[in-house]
Amino acid sequence: MKTIQELAVRRERPIRVAQFGEGNFLRAFADWMVDIANEKGCFDGDVAIIKPIAAGSLEAFERQKGAYTVCLRGMQGGQVVDESRIVTCVRRFIDPYADFAAFLRLAAEPSLRFVISNTTEAGIAYDGTDSFDGAPPASYPAKLTRFLYERFTAFAGAPDKGLILLPVELIEDNGKKLRRCVLSCAQDWKLPDGFFRWLGESCTFCSTLVDRIVTGRPADLPGLCGKLGYQDDLADVAEPFGLWVIESERDISAEIPLDRAGLPVIFTADQRPYRERKVRILNGAHTSTVLAAFLTGLDTVGECMADPMMRAFMERAVMGEIVPTVPLPRAEAEAFAASVFERFENPFVRHEMLSISLNSVSKWKSRVLPSLRDSLAANGVLPPLLTFSLAALLAFYTGKRTDSGYCGERGGESYPIRDGAEETAFFAEESGKPAAAYVQAACAHADFWGMDLNEIPGLAAAVTAALEDIRRNGMGAAVAALLEREGVAWKR
Repeated sequence: MKTIQELAVRRERPIRVAQFGEGNFLRAFADWMVDIANEKGCFDGDVAIIKPIAAGSLEAFERQKGAYTVCLRGMQGGQVVDESRIVTCVRRFIDPYADFAAFLRLAAEPSLRFVISNTTEAGIAYDGTDSFDGAPPASYPAKLTRFLYERFTAFAGAPDKGLILLPVELIEDNGKKLRRCVLSCAQDWKLPDGFFRWLGESCTFCSTLVDRIVTGRPADLPGLCGKLGYQDDLADVAEPFGLWVIESERDISAEIPLDRAGLPVIFTADQRPYRERKVRILNGAHTSTVLAAFLTGLDTVGECMADPMMRAFMERAVMGEIVPTVPLPRAEAEAFAASVFERFENPFVRHEMLSISLNSVSKWKSRVLPSLRDSLAANGVLPPLLTFSLAALLAFYTGKRTDSGYCGERGGESYPIRDGAEETAFFAEESGKPAAAYVQAACAHADFWGMDLNEIPGLAAAVTAALEDIRRNGMGAAVAALLEREGVAWKR
């Protein structure tokens, strides 16, 4: 079998992107977009990958000369998608721990304009122990500060040599937080005033929101390579859906016009409505549904979507109770919700509901409670399915301490309940009590929800009634009765 490096067709372009991170997500998301934009003539630039931590190896990138395959698998527009693309825009690979000089040389690359990063949520964090003289400094913000200062000095602070920073770490306002960290490092190192002015006037720190499920290296890599017809040790699998929302203080869309290449990129001065849309609809669909679905005997999101009752529950919760609370045009929110349902049906992904159940208390607070409160404020009544989802959470969290940790029971078999120590201690103590006492205690725990939920008129009583129904008749019967009361038709 031939190798990908033998087959890949390359065209060398100027290095315009420095990328901190070589992981699956960036390669199947940002680099995939850059490659398509290059092909369509909307962009003309290659990527230099920087290994952000000491662990790991770039040997496979060097062996394959940066080429790798992105395989998109899933549902889109009602059709099954299974397509592949060889990405060739990654041209340089730098390990600053092995070759710090190469790292500094990249900073002085005249054509460089963008820095993309994905160093995990913990990567954008200030560390006061970082040293300017580190080769390299330990944290990502310190590495970036050293990189930017090298560029500032190499070009004597030229305004047109500033960089556009595009972090994709999954934290809110990631660009603003990264800028604060860089400024803190620069202050610690007593860098000159001119550098601070250059950062403020010539560099643009964007905050971004990204959305794509990337499963990465396939479990059956030999089988995939046999299908492709060549060996690729860096093959990367993702879903077809993608979204990159880029918020910036000035319009940068002309400099990186990915949207003009037909790519799912939105440039905006305010990403908050899109973040709300994702958190409330996509994440809210998961959190409001999967705990109930699991207790009916289902194990994966795919099974949930194939089950008429639980699918009806999710669709009514999302379309009837969540979508109206999203601060975007109704048609736009509904279209996004439809795409979410399609993504959940992806036949190539097995998404275990127990993995989604991790830390459900904090997830319900951030993903469901805002929609419940906004719906109540708008309509004067509690949204019945979102209210029921709290009862389902309390039922799911009903358990006891075992040798393997805090566990609940479904159909005579135990399942793990994974949350923080405070949460599991509370539920171990309270979940065995009568429904009314359990609900009142849970709702009163303001540390969980950010407020005393007993203050929401009628909520505790409605949740208590739902929990009693679940305990008496089982989750399946309780969900079926709820849907019947709400006039939601479904058939087995």
